[in-house]
Amino acid sequence: MKMTVLYHSKTGNTKKMAEVIAEGMMRVNGAEAKVFSIDAIDEAWIKESKCVVLGSPIYVATICAAVKEWFDGPARKYALAGKIGGAFATQNYLHGGADIGIQCILSHMTVYGMLVYSGGGSCGAPVIHLGPVALHERLDESAETFRIYGERMAAKTLEIFGDAHS
Repeated sequence: MKMTVLYHSKTGNTKKMAEVIAEGMMRVNGAEAKVFSIDAIDEAWIKESKCVVLGSPIYVATICAAVKEWFDGPARKYALAGKIGGAFATQNYLHGGADIGIQCILSHMTVYGMLVYSGGGSCGAPVIHLGPVALHERLDESAETFRIYGERMAAKTLEIFGDAHS
């Protein structure tokens, strides 16, 4: 089953964590994941995907302008309604506002009719209530949490949509 991990990244940090989420998705039998910058999306792939996860670097305690602009326009052409949606973030500071940024992404996804998911506390440790967050200087420390998040997103998507490839 096709799944998409999208990101915007200036430094490569958010891209790196998007790739880690896709690695986690690929751990789940039946999941096929691809990673795209919001500026270079394979339109056919995302339209066929049953899960779309989007990540943003955090600036001024929320998503970056490029992600907001993507939601305001280009996102409309990707048939997002009915897909499982998730969010993640990278930031420079521990209290930099990633929770606000992730909530912003999830809110936009609900406006597009997506079914947002994270697993929250129901999956046990690591608890990922809204979506995973990585500090730029400590990406490697967060990698396994991002992989687990990818696994959870893929497993839930397959549970909801069945295990047939589409």
